[in-house]
Amino acid sequence: MQFGDIPTDEAEGAILAHSLRLEAKTLKKGTVLGPDDLTVLRDAGYAQVVAARLEPGDVGEDDAANRLARALVGDAVTAGAAFTGRANLYAESAGVVVYDPARLDAFNLIDEAVTLAMVPPYLSVEAGQMIATLKIIAFAVPDDTVLLTEAIARRDTPMVRVALYRPTRVGLVQSRLPGTKESVLDSTLEVTRTRLHPMNSEICHEARCEHATAAIAKAIETTLQNGAQMVLVSGASAVVDRRDVVPAAIVAAGGAVTHFGMPVDPGNLMLMGRIGDATVIGLPGCARSPKLNGFDWVLQRAVARLPIGREEVMRMGPGGLLKDIPSRPMPRTRAKEGKAPVQAHKAPARRPTVAALVLAGGQSRRMGELNKLLADIDGRPMVRHVVDHVLESGADPVVVVTGHEADRVRSALGGCPVTFAENPDFADGLSTSLKTGLAALPAETDGAIVCLADMPKVSAAILDRMIAAFDPVEGRAIIVPTRRGKRGNPVLFARRFFEEMGAVSGDVGARHIIGEHDEVVAEVEVEDEAVLLDVDTPAALAALTGGAEP
Repeated sequence: MQFGDIPTDEAEGAILAHSLRLEAKTLKKGTVLGPDDLTVLRDAGYAQVVAARLEPGDVGEDDAANRLARALVGDAVTAGAAFTGRANLYAESAGVVVYDPARLDAFNLIDEAVTLAMVPPYLSVEAGQMIATLKIIAFAVPDDTVLLTEAIARRDTPMVRVALYRPTRVGLVQSRLPGTKESVLDSTLEVTRTRLHPMNSEICHEARCEHATAAIAKAIETTLQNGAQMVLVSGASAVVDRRDVVPAAIVAAGGAVTHFGMPVDPGNLMLMGRIGDATVIGLPGCARSPKLNGFDWVLQRAVARLPIGREEVMRMGPGGLLKDIPSRPMPRTRAKEGKAPVQAHKAPARRPTVAALVLAGGQSRRMGELNKLLADIDGRPMVRHVVDHVLESGADPVVVVTGHEADRVRSALGGCPVTFAENPDFADGLSTSLKTGLAALPAETDGAIVCLADMPKVSAAILDRMIAAFDPVEGRAIIVPTRRGKRGNPVLFARRFFEEMGAVSGDVGARHIIGEHDEVVAEVEVEDEAVLLDVDTPAALAALTGGAEP
């Protein structure tokens, strides 16, 4: 790849290295310079520009990132489309992230321009949570580099997977000593239920008994008879030896103690055993608290059906000092000193939720008597083409705003899994449909693609590229598709603009918002004229269908 100063007259097709805020327009880093861009540069007095130009054998940053992301993903992992050389990996469902750290090191040691950042191995994750980000540092990398890293990513199996939580019937046995408060046992029961809920598991049986070997053994047996696949034993007194009350009860119930102790604090005094096919865990005292402790690490792997024997537990030392990490709301030392708790970690990064608004309520005045949205294109109404493309994309939910001939539009979309929002004020212009659609979006929506129902050629692939580019946290809060540098539709807006969009009036959309917030606008160049083609005249419809004007 060539990089450096390039004469402006020779820069067509080169990749702009640094953003330039010019009077006529802003050219952003990564822009593939076209003829119009060069004119703007010349008019601004730029005789040369810092840019990159790919050479034979180079792979562009997005192509490289997409190839490597596809090679990395294993079970229950999805990859977002690359944008500016970055592709994120997400958990499809709740579970535990599994990968080999040595293999990750091998991947990152191939070339400084190829980087992969992962969450810690065996981290418990939610559905939709980001678990890795792949970033190509340069605008391009040699194909040989991509091939080498692809080989490491694929090897015998893809590098990263999520071991899904499998619904598990869990029994809880709690023992008492004189003076043990029932409220403590009640609290332990609720804390344990709360732990299991994100793992799609539940307590199927609870037993309370005297803190004695025979009593606990009998309670364990009764719990197994009630269908428990795993038994958790919370003793009234901490286990201090393999021959103590709880381990002796496991043996008396016909089982065996497989391990005692772990290099994680809190959680050091955890006990593990088996009775037949059932796992039995003697809980450390810290398991009564909802704060993260070593028991969580063991429970998560057990429910995900990952190996969790003596060796796995004894390898938990790295990162095992949990006492004072920020994810524990009140570290012990600060609590004792009377200091304020440190702030907990932010919520885990997740894929932004992007909905789609399909504005299908207009009167099509320039089309005469014909409702263009119902015009037949290759055997389907125009609006059906638009909605089918949106449903094939990653946008969810899809809200269709109706107005003019609402019943006919609904009929044309029969069977489509969409939400309809009827706009009674459709005659007052596009802004009323926009307002109606925004009001129908779920509160958790991070952004919305505003799709026009008269643009039937905009594909799901284009929409997915826009969704991949959307990241309000990184400053990409408005996503606009472009073709040869010309901006088109649809446009993706972050939630922060919804109120402003809803305040628009008349037969206009939200285009002015893009101009007013250029600092957070990201352009996505597409290889398709579809983003510029809306069917707003009889001639345009005839050109699309290959027939005469209606």
